[in-house]
Amino acid sequence: MKNGRKVALITGIGGQDGSYLSEFLLGKGYYVRGIVRRASSTNTKRIDHLLHKYKDDHTDDCPFSLKYADLTDTSSLRNVIEEIQPDEIYNLAAQSHVGISFENGASTIEINALGTYKILETLRKMNYKGKFYQASSSEMFGASPPPQNEETPFRPQSPYGISKVAAFHLTKLYRQAHGLFASNGILFNHESPRRGLNFVTKKITFEIGQILVGERDKIILGNLDAKRDWGFAGEYVQAMWKILQHDLPDDFVIATEETHTVKDFLEECFALVGLDKGRFLETSNRYKRPAEVPALLGDSSKAKRVLGWNPKIKFKELAEMMLVEDIKEALERKGIVPVDPENKNPKEFYLEKARELARKL
Repeated sequence: MKNGRKVALITGIGGQDGSYLSEFLLGKGYYVRGIVRRASSTNTKRIDHLLHKYKDDHTDDCPFSLKYADLTDTSSLRNVIEEIQPDEIYNLAAQSHVGISFENGASTIEINALGTYKILETLRKMNYKGKFYQASSSEMFGASPPPQNEETPFRPQSPYGISKVAAFHLTKLYRQAHGLFASNGILFNHESPRRGLNFVTKKITFEIGQILVGERDKIILGNLDAKRDWGFAGEYVQAMWKILQHDLPDDFVIATEETHTVKDFLEECFALVGLDKGRFLETSNRYKRPAEVPALLGDSSKAKRVLGWNPKIKFKELAEMMLVEDIKEALERKGIVPVDPENKNPKEFYLEKARELARKL
C-alpha cells in the first residue's frame, strides 16, 4: 500500500490479459507495475496507450510503469518485488499458445512451470504477505469430458497444458504448505480484439478483413470440430481481481458455460458480412495438433456463487466485436474509410461497408 492506494505487479503485462487488467486496476485507483523482458525490440503495442497517457517518469507516484525482469531469472524477480512491494501479484506471463508448445516444449515448461515456481519460492523466502494470482488454463482439463469444474480431473493433451497443471499444483502447494495467499483462476478461452494472430478466433476475424480488401484469397484452418467455451478477456480480468479480493485463497473456474465449435465461430463471422464459406475456406492437416482437446465447457457456478462474477458478453457479441475491429483496421489500412481513432463510427457502419465489398467478390 502506497499513499493509501494498492500496488499491483503484473507479469506478462504486454499481453491481451495484461493490458485489460492494467486498465481495470488503474480504474480502481491502483498503482500498476508491469514486468517486461529486456529485448532489442519492444512488445508493448497493447499498452502503448497507457504508457503514453501516464508518461512513466520513473517516480514512485507514476500510476503506471514498467520494470525489467525475467521469469527465468530469480534475482531479477526478487529485485523488482522488493523494490515495488506489491499488495497483489498477477502472474500472467506464459508461452500461451498450445500448438507452439508442441514445437517448443522445453521453453514452454521453463517459462510456465519453472517461472511460476521461481516466483512462489521467491515469495516464500521473502515472507511475502500480499496476494498472488496464478493464470491457470482450461487446457489443463484436456481429454476430461465436459462440463469441467474445480473438481474435474486434469488430463492435459499438450506441453502447454502439462506446464499449466504443474503451475497450478505449485500454487496450491505453496498455499497449503507455506501459508501464501496464492489462488488459481482456471480461465477458459477468452478472446478480444487484442488477441494474438496465432489464435484461431483472431486468425479468422483478421483474415476475413484481408479477404474483403483483396489481400487474401482463403482462410486455411485445421480442426473445425473442436469445441471451446469462449468469453471476453475484458470481463475475465475482472474475475482475476475478484479472486484476490476474496477472504481466503482458493481456485475458481471462469467460463461462460456455453460451448461452440471453431466451425460455429467461422460461420458466425462469415454470416455477419455475407461471405460464402464454400468459396473462402480451406482445411489443412498442417494446422492440426498431435493430440487434440475435443471439447471444453466450463462450469463456473462456484465463481458466480462465491465471487458474484457473471459474464455479460457471450459468443455472438464476442465474434461481432472482434470482427468489427479487424474490418475497421483493414478498411482504414487500405484507405477505404477515414481513420477513426476515437471510434465514433457505429459497428454497423463497418459491417455494411464489409457487406458491400463481399458482394463484389
